Amino acid sequence: MLNIFVDHISPRLIYTLQFVLENRGVDYQLCNDYIQFQQMEGMKLNYSERHFDHVLQLRPSTLLFEETIEEYEISTALFFQEACFSFNEVVDPLASIFFTLSRMEEYQTDEKDSLGRFPGKKSLLYKYGWHEKAMCDRWSIDFLYYLKSQCGLHWHSKLELVDCIPTFDIDNAYAYLHKNQIRTKLATAKDYLYNRKDRLADRKKVLAGEMKDPYDTYEFIQTLSMTGAKMTIFWLLGDYGTYDKNISHQHPAQRKLIKKMSECAEIGIHASYGANDSEYQLMSEIQRLTEITETDVRKNRQHFLMLNLPFTYQALIRQKITDDYTMGYADIAGFRAGTARSYPWFDLHRNDTTSLTIHPFSYMDGTLKEYLNLTPNEAKVKIAELFREVCQYGGQFSYIWHNETIGDYAHWKGWKDVFTYTFNLNQADFI
Repeated sequence: MLNIFVDHISPRLIYTLQFVLENRGVDYQLCNDYIQFQQMEGMKLNYSERHFDHVLQLRPSTLLFEETIEEYEISTALFFQEACFSFNEVVDPLASIFFTLSRMEEYQTDEKDSLGRFPGKKSLLYKYGWHEKAMCDRWSIDFLYYLKSQCGLHWHSKLELVDCIPTFDIDNAYAYLHKNQIRTKLATAKDYLYNRKDRLADRKKVLAGEMKDPYDTYEFIQTLSMTGAKMTIFWLLGDYGTYDKNISHQHPAQRKLIKKMSECAEIGIHASYGANDSEYQLMSEIQRLTEITETDVRKNRQHFLMLNLPFTYQALIRQKITDDYTMGYADIAGFRAGTARSYPWFDLHRNDTTSLTIHPFSYMDGTLKEYLNLTPNEAKVKIAELFREVCQYGGQFSYIWHNETIGDYAHWKGWKDVFTYTFNLNQADFI
């Protein structure tokens, strides 16, 4: 048993120690009674500014004991064997973990891209070259090795089985089929304008029944489910708009397809761009999917990875969403929250742990090709590096693809092989 003294037992501290110690099987207890702590037997850590004779002391940042979001001067420094954040010149791995998991920096910035998202390249993890490392897990392990070295903590790192979790976003169920006449005519005119002869020919063949719609990759997804892979498909059912262009949720073909795919995978809502600023719209989309699948909808991923903290997550909780899969960036690959582990969301505005479980993803197909401009072979190298990190530090290797990107169609030619490479990754090859 590890006995930890603190001046104040705070919600932030409890949350952090659950991630660091409970996740790794370390028994501990907190004590804020000076006399009682002196009388305790066994391993001790003094996580305060007070002095105890012959007790290991780690002076804390104030961050874990605040109830509001404060400004800190943040730099980096070596803690034990791993560099972490320093807050107002106080090097604190536990505060570093909470700061990163809670995404506190996103509450403190106005940095937004053209769609209103916090860019990965503006994050502190990116600034210090840590974005493709599971830093919260690295800091946790460094902290445990520190305790093992300094106060004899009996702990050994254990290899964890990594779950590989493919997820799919259905932004556009079909490339050409089931679009109304107005959309078809406008798309055709646009292809004429830009001299897209291949698309003109393909649309004509698909509509004539001479060619399969190139976005219709659902049989392939069904075959993946037969391997026993854990899969979730997130379906966009928002109203038609500039950034939400799926066919209507009322279209018989859309409804039939969703019901068919719900037999092989869990269907979550892919909250539309429009729903990001309208909880009523979010509620409507959840109700649409519930009515089609005849099951309660509990999983979500934001379209375009729109995440406005804390408001997006607060709205999801009110709408009875229990699991969110948005935690990652569009512009860079890696670990937005410094971990590949699922973890409960901490609401900094309410200063408390919530019922919403966050499931981070490691990369998205469009990130590799359209933001990082990688070739398929370069993408495989990047994916292997991310997978190796998860194998070493634990969690789930979750990744995002789309029905249109696994079809080897148009500019995605050759990328289905990248998906297959990811799907066939074996932890035994990376140990």
